[in-house]
Amino acid sequence: MNSLQDALYNWLTIKVVADVRKDDLAAQETAAFFYELLTVDHELKDIVVEKDEEMYRVLYTIGAERKTTKFPTELIDVMLDQMVAEPEKFINYPK
Repeated sequence: MNSLQDALYNWLTIKVVADVRKDDLAAQETAAFFYELLTVDHELKDIVVEKDEEMYRVLYTIGAERKTTKFPTELIDVMLDQMVAEPEKFINYPK
């Protein structure tokens, strides 16, 4: 099983892409897969994402405890930035 940190990173990275590429079936399905991993395997609830210039913050409840995990913006946005810079390399597979 992946660590919670890895699962959050993977989900957030593809979520950022899926939020922009709403008609990209592959991105939507991958984001849903990682969300399910978070909610079923890791038992997270009430997942909220906040972003500022420097950090993404993922707030969630696990058990009875509210927690926050932070990721640098440039680390999470790297895939989306590559897609914008070189769209010919990232074919959109619509629904």
